[in-house]
Amino acid sequence: MDLHQLWTIVSVPDNVPIVLLLFVVPFYTWYGLRQAFANDRLITQLEADPVMAKTHHRKIQPWKPGWAKEVHVWPFLLRIEFLAAIIVTLILMVWSITLNAPLEEPSNPTLTMNPSKAPWYFLGLQEMLVYFDPWMAGVIFPSLIIVGLMVIPYIDENPLGNGYYTYKQRKSAILTFIFGFIVLWVSMIVIGTLIRGPGWMWFWPGMTWDHNRLEYMVNQDLPDIFGIKGRLAKNIFGALVMGGYVVVSGWILHKVIAGTKLVVAGKALIKENAFRKKIYARMSLLQYVTMQAMLILMVMLPIKILIRLAFRIKYVWVTPWFNI
Repeated sequence: MDLHQLWTIVSVPDNVPIVLLLFVVPFYTWYGLRQAFANDRLITQLEADPVMAKTHHRKIQPWKPGWAKEVHVWPFLLRIEFLAAIIVTLILMVWSITLNAPLEEPSNPTLTMNPSKAPWYFLGLQEMLVYFDPWMAGVIFPSLIIVGLMVIPYIDENPLGNGYYTYKQRKSAILTFIFGFIVLWVSMIVIGTLIRGPGWMWFWPGMTWDHNRLEYMVNQDLPDIFGIKGRLAKNIFGALVMGGYVVVSGWILHKVIAGTKLVVAGKALIKENAFRKKIYARMSLLQYVTMQAMLILMVMLPIKILIRLAFRIKYVWVTPWFNI
């Protein structure tokens, strides 16, 4: 364990926000879920006792048709916002005084840094270049991310959960966000910041970044493993594999979204059928297909990362125009 190397990495001004990210994101995720579970318990109590909705006093009250809702801006909201502004201002002042700005000498085309890393908010895309074709990682996937964020309000039309924390009423949306943002995007930023060293090689935290280190890895495409030769044969094999992945993953996601699982109790079966009817009644065929396509593409990223790191498979589908 090279503690000096580890401290050198985490103390770089560029990396300090990423280190804080490791603590802030889990904390606020836990805090938000804690508030959501508390509101879910309260909602259950109010559904059991409607009279309680009119008499129960609290600062933040879940809303539902027929429930009383009364939130005072002064002093509750303004007091919290004013204190938050003061705390953030103090943190930024201390940060700017104690840490130097990450400014370096003018760029020199004859001298390239090793490792050469993008700003932290682009490190996720730079890490994706290890697993996908540059055209896919740099153009297609960022475009799909932007389009996916734009279509969320048109796909998720659940009227519940607006204005208050809840997990029970927004379970699918919360789990999708946690998987897509925290598990995938934040993890790739952390890997690119703390684990990728010289030559973009994998260094576990605490390992010495050796600039003379060499890795002898045989990267091969999936058709090569099965001994498939010829450009046309590779294209057809890759298309079949990707088509099979889309069909299988789509079927699994359909079962998960529909709430289908092995159920013995008849009461649980009735609840799951009711949940499935709500899903289909709330979404049109176009909305459901769009949601399935976005989820299939999102799940493809961790699968590709796994087979790249575990089996050294570079591409699954190789074509003259793009590689996946």
